[in-house]
Amino acid sequence: MEFLNPFLLAGAGLAAVPVVLHLIMRQQPRLLEFPALRFLQMRQLSNRRRMKLRHLLLLALRVAAVCLLALALARPSIHGSGLLGDQQAPTAAAMVFDTSARMAYRHENRTRLEAAQDIALWLLPQLPPESQVAVVDATPGDASFQIDLGTARQRIERLATVGLGRPLPELFEGAIRLLKDSQQKRKEVFLFTDLTDRAWPSTASDRLQRLLAEVPGVAVYVIDVGVLEPRNLSLAEIQLSGQVLARNSPLRVATELVSLRMEEQRTVELYLSDSQGQMQKRSEESVAVTAGGSKAIDFPVAGLDEGTHQGYVRIVGTDALPIDDARYFTVEVKPPWRVLVAALPPADYHAANLTEALAPADFRRSGHARFECDVVPFDDLGRRPLAEYAAVCLLDPRALGDNVWKQLSDFARGGGGVGIFLGPSADLASFGAAAAQELLPGPLAPQARYPDGTAYISTRDDQHPILAKFRSRRGAVPWEDFPVYRLWQFDPLADGVGTVVPLTNGRPVILERPIGKGRVLTMATPVSELAEVPDNDRWNQLWGVGSWPFFTLANEMMMYLVGSTDGQLNYATEQAAVLYVDAEKHFPTYLVSTPSGESLRQAPNQQNAIVVTATSNVGNYRVRAGGEQEGVNLGFSVNLPIEASRLDRIGEDRLKAFFGEHAFRVARDKQQIDREVSLDRVGRELYPLLIGLVAFVLGLEHVLANRFYREPPAAGKE
Repeated sequence: MEFLNPFLLAGAGLAAVPVVLHLIMRQQPRLLEFPALRFLQMRQLSNRRRMKLRHLLLLALRVAAVCLLALALARPSIHGSGLLGDQQAPTAAAMVFDTSARMAYRHENRTRLEAAQDIALWLLPQLPPESQVAVVDATPGDASFQIDLGTARQRIERLATVGLGRPLPELFEGAIRLLKDSQQKRKEVFLFTDLTDRAWPSTASDRLQRLLAEVPGVAVYVIDVGVLEPRNLSLAEIQLSGQVLARNSPLRVATELVSLRMEEQRTVELYLSDSQGQMQKRSEESVAVTAGGSKAIDFPVAGLDEGTHQGYVRIVGTDALPIDDARYFTVEVKPPWRVLVAALPPADYHAANLTEALAPADFRRSGHARFECDVVPFDDLGRRPLAEYAAVCLLDPRALGDNVWKQLSDFARGGGGVGIFLGPSADLASFGAAAAQELLPGPLAPQARYPDGTAYISTRDDQHPILAKFRSRRGAVPWEDFPVYRLWQFDPLADGVGTVVPLTNGRPVILERPIGKGRVLTMATPVSELAEVPDNDRWNQLWGVGSWPFFTLANEMMMYLVGSTDGQLNYATEQAAVLYVDAEKHFPTYLVSTPSGESLRQAPNQQNAIVVTATSNVGNYRVRAGGEQEGVNLGFSVNLPIEASRLDRIGEDRLKAFFGEHAFRVARDKQQIDREVSLDRVGRELYPLLIGLVAFVLGLEHVLANRFYREPPAAGKE
């Protein structure tokens, strides 16, 4: 037990006052010689003993009241945490700040980080003298103690939010390890956070609890600077029709306006860079959203020239969290991809299904087709220079010479895409040759047949890039209207072969085999089947009337083969951006311009790729080298992950489960912090209890005194 004012215990000496008054005021009986009253002596002795007992009881209550009052004014306390030592003993304190982007949420005209800084700067001078202080935030680096309190103050004042930064459990663990090595007996952690659910992943709780068990006695204070019911409008991730497009291909920019406890009507704008790199508004849409709801937004863009185009979508107006009110994007427009299609003679006739899907006649005439398809018979395939093409497709190939298979294999190893669409012309013997097996998924096995039409394509597992277009319509694609009656099987599959698309019964219908820098897609059922084929000889109904699902699938397969899905130009913060540069336009260094206005020099690696790791700033980046005409002018965009701005608060039960058996205290303002810290440093004060006892004793003394000394009732009124 400790006393805040130990000198006031001297006031207990005032307990002698009731004793002195009792002795002074004690009445001495006078001696009366009255024989007639001798018979009352026994009664008088009994009354005297009873009065003496009453006086002693009242004396004890009065003495107790004085002693309890003196004890209460001395402010005794009992340590609740079991810590030993003086209240002013030096402390090893770690101030951990969540500086993630959502701490920029503004409430009552200040951000959550500013609220945390205000409390920390108030708390700093209250630490005992000679205390050690560490300031830990989400920026990279190990936790360390500051030189002095002045340095700690400067560090707190310079804190700023970061795009993503290190997760909160990692910061907390670093602080605990630092305190573990400190020689100070008293250790404290002040964790400044908005208590959003995302900041407390349950996967980190076990490791943190084990670490806390290694540092017994550390006091943990969670300083809640969050808003109990946050309100926010935000944009969801941008969905592009493609990051790499062919010239004149339409661009579709889609997103959603998402509301958190706000019912609003806002304007959402689309901006695109012009030929001089200046942002120009291209479109806008007025959107009404209900509280807790979302509204889809779709901006079509046409007429993009070749080159790199950047832009952003933004919400007009402001709200409490501006970091998620804009989303940035980059697309690259290239010339149409050239595709070589080999088919049985007459080649144009047999290739019509695929070529019309990839480059419809209307698109070719208007110049909007993203593929240029050259069709040749198989006999001419070996005489074509494949290097001119981005992909080669074989429609129902027959036995090919080893030199053709090798030519295709070399093309794939160099980075080209090969599509093999098997049909009735496939030959078990010739396709089993070593040259063919370098491309095929494996040796051909007997065909699988489903004449009842119960087997059809399944895109339920839509994680492959080819199936990205089907994700928004998951479960609503009518594949059952386009059954597959027959397909080739492979046994065994070669190493590295994976199933891209299966049938509903699990049989693979589209398989992928990576070869060198390229890839090979094999479809086990044909796409070149003619309409006049009898129904009992048909392999599938994929090209029936209204077969938009396979039309989409064929286009996505070809985009994958030509490498369009490989050109990633949009990244999340802290994710390394990789841009591949044309070997013919090689420069020793490139200038990277960041959204903050900084310029960085970057050299390409051995693969002629520019790797940019400084992606903490949200916005559009440019990469340039050489002049305007013959130089390189590329770009990429960086956005915050969606979860970085989620404001859902963690529940009390989850927070307790995160810390486990280790005690922690939560405070929302300075008064609560002062009270909670005092419980550990000073202990739990007994003042309220003692004052209550004083009041009780005085009240009891008053009741007993009135009872003991009340006047006898008047005669006749008893």
